[in-house]
Amino acid sequence: MPNPTKTKSWSGVAHALAAAIPAGRLHPAVRRWLDAPENGAKRIAVALSGGADSVALLLLLWAHWPARRERLLALHFNHRLRGRASAGDARFCAAVCRGLGVELVAGGWTKRPVGGVTEGAARAARLAFFAAALGRRRVGVLCTGHHRDDLAETFFMRLARGAGTGGLAAPRPVHPQPALGRVVLRPLLTLDKSALIAALRAAGGRWREDASNGSAAHLRNRVRAALVPAWRAVAAEPGRDALGGLALSRELLEEDDDALEAWGGRVARIDARGGLALRPLEGLPRAVVRRVVRRWLESTPARTDLNRAGFNALLDLVVSGRPGARHSLGAGHFAARGRTRLTCVAA
Repeated sequence: MPNPTKTKSWSGVAHALAAAIPAGRLHPAVRRWLDAPENGAKRIAVALSGGADSVALLLLLWAHWPARRERLLALHFNHRLRGRASAGDARFCAAVCRGLGVELVAGGWTKRPVGGVTEGAARAARLAFFAAALGRRRVGVLCTGHHRDDLAETFFMRLARGAGTGGLAAPRPVHPQPALGRVVLRPLLTLDKSALIAALRAAGGRWREDASNGSAAHLRNRVRAALVPAWRAVAAEPGRDALGGLALSRELLEEDDDALEAWGGRVARIDARGGLALRPLEGLPRAVVRRVVRRWLESTPARTDLNRAGFNALLDLVVSGRPGARHSLGAGHFAARGRTRLTCVAA
């Protein structure tokens, strides 16, 4: 395990890493966001696990944007799943932040779910900690260390679950989350993990290895260990970069998804009583109507989460249903289709 006491000056590591990975190699959309005058005074939080990617992220932000150093904030969440190793992660992150003069906010999982810990539960706990820490400090920007290998893992996981363009376009380099009052930045999406590790090692940096990443209990680990290497090997040809191709596909999917969302926003007509106008939707592609119906559903008092079959049935009601037809939204509400409007009514 890395020992922070044996690591050379963290500021020296940061400068060496920045020389190996210039700012121009970070994602251009993130660079544009960080360099925009209106964002110059905003404080930035960095999700810091202690792994190579998050450590490299913090070092690069510190080195490439010196004017922001005093406004950097590191967030470390201790899942407390690996005993002394987890405690070592927390100490290591504290040492890195002390070396850079960056404020660290640390938290831990105190109420784990009964009956075993799932990948989803761990992620939810971590995100809840981030949200609380950002909210208390009124910080609206969170940077994460996702890289191109993460793109591949996320793509194949979501492909297996039947995701559309929005899901397959994740994770995005600049991801506004207006409902949460923040934006998530991912500067490393242009870099492979192997390149990050090689550069960090050459710069004299250290990081923590999470042994649980080798467990086959979680889908992401299985995709990382078996599927992605096999896919890259099959796709290997002179001049072909499989991860680069997937990154380009993600960019194109994001463009398509943004276009469909914008189209849906222009044709969605929800009146003061919560009714959705149906005539503007006649003859439109189902992909656009899908987005409009989702917007309408989020505006209703029916706080429910329809499964895929339920939502598709609601979509069918809008596209081809007859006036007077109804569809259960759960939570004591129905969608009622009139001749010109779709309304939410109490059961």
